[in-house]
Amino acid sequence: MNGTYFRRGFGLKAEIEGQLTTDYHSAVVDTLRLGGYRLEAGPLTFRLAREFGFCYGVDRAVDYAYESRLKFPDRRLFLVGEIIHNPHVNAKLRAMGVTILEHDPDREFDFSAITPEDVVIMPAFGVTIRDFERLRAIGCVLVDTTCGSVLNVWKRVESYARDGYTAVIHGKHWHEETKATASQVNKHAGGRYLVVLDMDEARPVLDYIEHGGDAAALAARFAKATSPGFDFARDLERVGIANQTTMLSGESLAIAGEFGQSMARRYGADQLAAHFRSFDTICSATQERQDAIKDMLADPPELMLVIGGYNSSNTCHLAELCASHGVRTYHIEDADGIDPAAGTIRHKPVGSRTEVVEGDWIRGARIFGVTAGASTPNNKIGETIVRVAETAGALDALESAVR
Repeated sequence: MNGTYFRRGFGLKAEIEGQLTTDYHSAVVDTLRLGGYRLEAGPLTFRLAREFGFCYGVDRAVDYAYESRLKFPDRRLFLVGEIIHNPHVNAKLRAMGVTILEHDPDREFDFSAITPEDVVIMPAFGVTIRDFERLRAIGCVLVDTTCGSVLNVWKRVESYARDGYTAVIHGKHWHEETKATASQVNKHAGGRYLVVLDMDEARPVLDYIEHGGDAAALAARFAKATSPGFDFARDLERVGIANQTTMLSGESLAIAGEFGQSMARRYGADQLAAHFRSFDTICSATQERQDAIKDMLADPPELMLVIGGYNSSNTCHLAELCASHGVRTYHIEDADGIDPAAGTIRHKPVGSRTEVVEGDWIRGARIFGVTAGASTPNNKIGETIVRVAETAGALDALESAVR
């Protein structure tokens, strides 16, 4: 593409490094790392998962956004939705003069205010093919921060559409990443997709593949999760499996396995290759953070804190994973959820859509596990640990332990 499209940054990493450190560094997190991901603070022990917080793709997206502000100091900067699902990072960008375009999930982004003189940043999740084409038509400068792991899924889905396979995507049909991924089928005439949230949603589709049934009922159930004109009788004869990169890896693999078995029973094992394709497209960072939790839970802490945006898919799945192992788990957006004076915690219980406030939440716990989603900066992790220590009356001990 021409000089209005940038995907590799602007070579200004050294110039923005100081600002990034100021905005996101944590001495508490540094001390935990130096101590083997363990920190003693008086009677309290904090254990940090060995993989946590910002992943490479998020680092890169945030870097490019900061570089864009430095590169184009006199131009208006727009961001298509949130750069990542973390309210503090997005607030920092707003403070730098970046206008974040918000929209109703059921409607298109409004690009009417953008001119060819403006700079538009595309988020780590990517944008749909249609949104990309609309922006290119405006002629503005585009800074593409789409994560490489997401691009790998796009290539897989595009190949399914090219070869006549329907893309079955394990993901959240309303999520920005899944919308962008699903749109890749539009690169080929007749491209189709179906999005399933979990195994419960997959089961009626699997049953239909094997036994047929009420296609109209399925069409109504998946009205927002299928490509236009999706025909369950026609479009499930050949399927390829993909997934939103931040889903629970075990569930993605299980769904892929069940689709493979259903297709084999429907068409015969000897014909499976002609009807079914599957590739594990969970990103390595998501997998590493989930694996780190599993390692920690082999010797479980008394209480688990998961820090990150409530709308962050990978963070929600980390909380789900912790809770599924029977550990008392609190998913909080940031340290503001903990009120040491009142002794309360404001959190979103696993599986709930709303916050609750709970008192006496520590209840004698002394060993705290801590992790954070891939869009959570280190300073928010450190601030949370400080609030826990303050609540438990161990703040002086924590401050003495932090070098």
